[in-house]
Amino acid sequence: MNLTRKMNEIRESNVYFDRVNRARNGTKELIMKLFRFILIAGVSYVILAPMIGILTSSFFSDSDRYNPIVFTVPINPTLERYATAAEYLDYGKTLGTTVVYTLLLTLIQVFVCSMVGYGFARFEFKLKKILFACVILMIVLPVHTVMLPLYVTFRNFGIGGSTTNLMGTWWPVTIMSCLGTGLSSGLYIYIFNQFFRGLPKEIEEAAFVDGAGTWYTYFRIMLVNAMPALITVTVFSIVWQYNDTFYASLFNVPTDTLLSKRISTLMDTISNVKKIYDPSLLTLYLNAGIVMIAAPLVLIYVVLQKQFIEGVERSGIVG
Repeated sequence: MNLTRKMNEIRESNVYFDRVNRARNGTKELIMKLFRFILIAGVSYVILAPMIGILTSSFFSDSDRYNPIVFTVPINPTLERYATAAEYLDYGKTLGTTVVYTLLLTLIQVFVCSMVGYGFARFEFKLKKILFACVILMIVLPVHTVMLPLYVTFRNFGIGGSTTNLMGTWWPVTIMSCLGTGLSSGLYIYIFNQFFRGLPKEIEEAAFVDGAGTWYTYFRIMLVNAMPALITVTVFSIVWQYNDTFYASLFNVPTDTLLSKRISTLMDTISNVKKIYDPSLLTLYLNAGIVMIAAPLVLIYVVLQKQFIEGVERSGIVG
């Protein structure tokens, strides 16, 4: 009887400690969930609050702007800001030339950087490590450190005694993209290199056994399997080329061809033409222009979100 009583006591004691441990683990899990929620909510607020403010204020009327009780939601919303911003941005025409400019450079960068990344991932050649170190240097080296050499090069572009001035045209950024040194090309090469290294070599070996050449294997097999990396680089390139002002200003790309440059003069243009001198009202027009410029990029990201995230994860650049 004593033995039975002791076993029951031990069993009850184990049950009690199991309940305590479960309660403790549940409390820890609840605290962690609460911490994650607060952290995500805080970060989301920091990121989204300015954009929400820009979006809502772009619908403010004059009365809303001067009404002290109106903070976020307008009482008398209006589309006049968008109509005026679209007029002075020449939105339709400028968006068209910006899209052509962006897609041209994106296609060149995807084609060139994918080939370079594939070469680093699959082939052995002299000075490979040094050249790849130069690719990494392209990523970490601020572009401002080479702005003067770039300007001088394309200001007096040529070979021998014959030179031409390429400022004010698309040629400087196009040439740099063709040579794999365009905007963020080093990062794109790195992404493709990491992705191709993660693909099994048996894919290529099977293609070679079937008689496929190097170029056929690259275009018809490797690029097809590298679709996540292609989408990732395409989205990156579209966004950064679309928003670029550094190279566009350095090479004096015409303002009337790029939205990213035209938006910088919107407030001054409206102020001079419509005789509006209140900075708070001019900011409302600027906010409307910002929303109009950001809308195409948001749409692209929404459509390609799944493939973009997959490509970032598989390319090894998470974090």
